[in-house]
Amino acid sequence: MPMSAEDLEKYETEMELKLYREYRDVVGLFKYVIETERRFYLTNDYEMQVHSVQGEVFFEVSMADAWVWDMYRPARFVKQVRVLTFKDVNIEELNKSDLELPGG
Repeated sequence: MPMSAEDLEKYETEMELKLYREYRDVVGLFKYVIETERRFYLTNDYEMQVHSVQGEVFFEVSMADAWVWDMYRPARFVKQVRVLTFKDVNIEELNKSDLELPGG
């Protein structure tokens, strides 16, 4: 039986909620949030290099033992990640106190 647009939307909403719950469960294990134009990562270790080739600047970000926000991946924990991008890369160090629930 073919899936209706409503069924597909419901499935994607359920997957996003599941992903958010997983994120909430694992975020405290990590030190950094790294955001690229395509993905959102959590990691404890990263290295970023800026490259310039013929006037074009791009970024190379390498991460070890990362978690990736991607509802289409069957496994979100990855041993090694290497991202090459011409777009912005945002790296934030997580403040553990920001992760605590009020009154907790």
